[in-house]
Amino acid sequence: MNIKNGFKIGLGSLLILSQVAKAEETSSSSMGDIFKNGTTLLEVRGRYEFADQEGRAQSKAYTVRTRLGFETASLHGFKALIEMEDVRSLGSISDYNPYPQTGRTVIADPKGTELNRLQLSYATGGSLLTLGRQRIILDGARFVGNVGWRQNEQTFDALSFTDKTLQDWTFFYSYVDAVQRIFGKDAPLPAQREFESDSHLANIQFSGIPQIKITAYGYFLDLENSIANSSRTIGMSAQGSQKITEDLSLKYTVEYAIQQDYADNPNNYQADYLQGSLTASWDIFDLGIGYELLGSDNGQGFKTPLATLHKFNGWADTFLGTPAAGLEDISVTLGFKLPHDTSAKIIYHQFESDIGGLDFGDEWDAVLSHTINEKWKALAKYANYTGGSGGFSDNEKFWIQVEFKK
Repeated sequence: MNIKNGFKIGLGSLLILSQVAKAEETSSSSMGDIFKNGTTLLEVRGRYEFADQEGRAQSKAYTVRTRLGFETASLHGFKALIEMEDVRSLGSISDYNPYPQTGRTVIADPKGTELNRLQLSYATGGSLLTLGRQRIILDGARFVGNVGWRQNEQTFDALSFTDKTLQDWTFFYSYVDAVQRIFGKDAPLPAQREFESDSHLANIQFSGIPQIKITAYGYFLDLENSIANSSRTIGMSAQGSQKITEDLSLKYTVEYAIQQDYADNPNNYQADYLQGSLTASWDIFDLGIGYELLGSDNGQGFKTPLATLHKFNGWADTFLGTPAAGLEDISVTLGFKLPHDTSAKIIYHQFESDIGGLDFGDEWDAVLSHTINEKWKALAKYANYTGGSGGFSDNEKFWIQVEFKK
């Protein structure tokens, strides 16, 4: 029996065992209560996206993403969750390219219906065990995330364990058997549909120092059908805040990681990651500066294949894969609150290579978001990337989005 089949059989067995566990001591009414007191999950997100990359035809997409699911109430610590996800294109599918191939500019929102999550969890004390297809987001999603910006979510077939029994400590471990990617089950390449995985994720957080959180992590990625992305990443970060005056406060982050080839990766490299940011908040304004370095070694850039990549290095998505020469990103952010639960943010990025002194261009990003009520939100978002001498094409994107969440 291979690992994947064993994992699926184990999931099915545990689902059955959870239903029969303590059956003799559980009344029919309490069994009914797990459904009666359960939670219906419903999210609907409509979006218009325009994308224009130099050298490709323009794309425009009108898509609606619907998630519908149900989570039972707890029974002796057990909970079960199932969630379906559907993405519909309201316009012509020929108006955009959902896959990273030649042709039109990519808008990575393929249509389709999929099982998004199917998981069984068991909680006792400060510990939580989760088995099945699940959402995993670690440390702001820089290395492991759900790619929440795209319409089709990235989820993980995994066994995960979280423990908070020790005061001020959080321990997380996950064995990942497969990664269900954003390109969906109809993507043309197997590795676009799913990463076949034999990977381990470990993350430890300590919050015992006032206003500071320290995190150490090790991510051991063995991606069997994408071996060039297999890597071992070990790092540490600290983030905190400090109130300077009644109206002025500072937030900061510092982080360092080192990455090497792992498992069957044929490339021999060792690359560094460095990140730091400082944000000052005063009244309705936030002003931040940031620096991020994804290093390069032996022709290989620092890799983050499981990250929520859209969140980093510019919303135009020029650098979804780190260039072979690495990437240096210096950014300045200005955010401000407006009346009626509205906020705005403007970000400027300056990009260069880690080695070779290449000019990778710059980018302006802007977003205006509005909370209509506790269930409805709307936003408009814009990105404009201008390539430098490093060979990347100019890229412009624009979004209008409305989202409902029950």
